[in-house]
Amino acid sequence: MSRSQGPGADVGALLFEALEPAVTDGGLFLEAVSVVGSGRHRVVQVTVDLADGPGGVDSDLLADVSKAVSTRLDEVDDLIDGAYLLEVSTPGLSRPLTEPRHFRRAVGRLVTLTTSGGTLTGRIREADGTAIVLQPPADRAEPLIVPLADVVRGTVEVDFHRVDDAQD
Repeated sequence: MSRSQGPGADVGALLFEALEPAVTDGGLFLEAVSVVGSGRHRVVQVTVDLADGPGGVDSDLLADVSKAVSTRLDEVDDLIDGAYLLEVSTPGLSRPLTEPRHFRRAVGRLVTLTTSGGTLTGRIREADGTAIVLQPPADRAEPLIVPLADVVRGTVEVDFHRVDDAQD
């Protein structure tokens, strides 16, 4: 979990602690808080996500949590001097899959996994704290089980044919 990054990392860590309850109470998971820029160009970046499992963050829920974060920042205004821009967003597709929770969030999505033995691409059927189960390719009957310990890097691929789209 990334608590803070970039300029103002100490402030980012303090903000993470201050904002985490507001995000959690709003039904989301606080991924990261960072403060970037300086002077009038400072931006407080807050990244939130669902706590676990597949699905997306509803725009109404994101708006509600954004308001809660803004209110909480007003309450801890001594942590940030002066003006700043607040950005509350979700990680999006470009987030690297680095934690078991990330893989559980990607169930149903097409991913590329770099492992100690090479690179694999497939749709995640299941994921837990120990392994990722990929849907078998057309030439294989059994699913491919990849131990999480073997995964060096994982990324979600842009996919115009998601499994849940075909079921709607």
